[in-house]
Amino acid sequence: MAAFSRRGFLKTSSVAGASMLLLGTRASGRILGANDRLRIAVAGLNGRGQSHIGGWMDQPNVEIAYLIDPDKKVLSSAMTGLQSKLKENFKAQGIADLREALDDKNLDAISVATPNHWHSLITIWAAQAGKHVYVEKPMSHDVAEGRIAVEAQRKYGVVIQHGTQSRSDARIAGLHEAIQAGQFGKLKISYGYCCKPRGSIGHKPISDPPENLDWNLWRGPAVVDQFHGNYVHYNWHWFWKTGNGDLNNQGTHQLDIARWALDKEETHPVRAMAIGGRFQWNDQGETPNTMMGLAEYANGQQVFFNVRNVNYPEYEKQVENEYYFEDGGKIIRGLYYSPGSSEGDKLDLPPGKVTPGGNWTAFITACREGKPELANGNVDDAHYGCVLGHLMNNSYRLGEKVPFNSKAGRFGDNKDAAEHFQKLHEVMHGGVGVPEDGTEYTVGPWLTFDPKTESHTGDFAKEANVLLKDPNRPGFEIPTADKV
Repeated sequence: MAAFSRRGFLKTSSVAGASMLLLGTRASGRILGANDRLRIAVAGLNGRGQSHIGGWMDQPNVEIAYLIDPDKKVLSSAMTGLQSKLKENFKAQGIADLREALDDKNLDAISVATPNHWHSLITIWAAQAGKHVYVEKPMSHDVAEGRIAVEAQRKYGVVIQHGTQSRSDARIAGLHEAIQAGQFGKLKISYGYCCKPRGSIGHKPISDPPENLDWNLWRGPAVVDQFHGNYVHYNWHWFWKTGNGDLNNQGTHQLDIARWALDKEETHPVRAMAIGGRFQWNDQGETPNTMMGLAEYANGQQVFFNVRNVNYPEYEKQVENEYYFEDGGKIIRGLYYSPGSSEGDKLDLPPGKVTPGGNWTAFITACREGKPELANGNVDDAHYGCVLGHLMNNSYRLGEKVPFNSKAGRFGDNKDAAEHFQKLHEVMHGGVGVPEDGTEYTVGPWLTFDPKTESHTGDFAKEANVLLKDPNRPGFEIPTADKV
């Protein structure tokens, strides 16, 4: 099996493609008791990485053993910050290449807050090394690598918890348990919103990477040849080879909540499509700043999703979920509206089943007990939620330009979709001020998907199946299922 291990000889990233021996499996991993110190490494130290550091510092008997980042300045700053907080208890090593940490037989877990294109590969490598994994959303950058992460968890038995913190919210769990029990009738549409204002990223010229950045390690599996300043350290979100747009950025949380409410037997949708665009900004970014995505499941339930990032004076921020039922009832912002009623009743539901203590504590509990099922947001739920977003994104990427108007959507006889798209269009045209003359939507095709084979069938299958798996750079390949 091709492996990740550095074993001391891999001192520079220039030999990252070397053939290496896999050391460390479930059988050779440490057995943790309740009183054992759990040693964890944090990979990726900007943004969410700082939240990870804070989260683990708050957990009793947990040691941050490694801080990992390919940017020397970021690494140095994080090391200094951690040392100032821990003082004489500071023990962390600062490294650029996470494979050094995975070689440590006394390391128990790795916490992943890198750019999206690294998430699955680190998860897979860590599982192969017998390390538990807390991985930021989205767990996968594409459909196929998410499946391999699932297979790695199956084979090595490690805990994998997804950074969808809402999975630790007993109130949401209780709501979904009530919905699935039929308390409000049959759920028809589970709706998520990722509507938060963002701005243009402008244009950054192609240039040499800064000396403080190990460009080879930052890219890792992503086939990106040339550096520009918009990659580092946040705007990589808006490029397809490194990010997934806001749909599978902030939106991963609301996508996961939306899917969580569906009937329990549903895994992947059977078809999906999207319509949207990148309006107003005229910048270097590739992903849409406006999107409506739709997905249909085998039982007839649907997920709608709305991304809306372009700011304007009356912008309404919406990072939330709604639920629509077959009888006309709906749940919006914690209120249940019975069919035909304009007066909502506040929900009073018992809490649902979660591992208590919040997302950080739940992960530590699962690791200490050696029970992956205790993770709030396990590898299966992570995969299903991420794929939901990937399919919508892939439809958009295969879309064609059509005139920007209220009739641009191709929803067939789906009146609900047409109604909600009309609301989005009114915001973009009347609120943002996007002109109908000379402007275009990108309208993606309906992509048919087989949940069992995790591949496309029917029209556009050839083009869509290409998007299921990104190519990888030598030395950073996602293994196939039979070699994981």
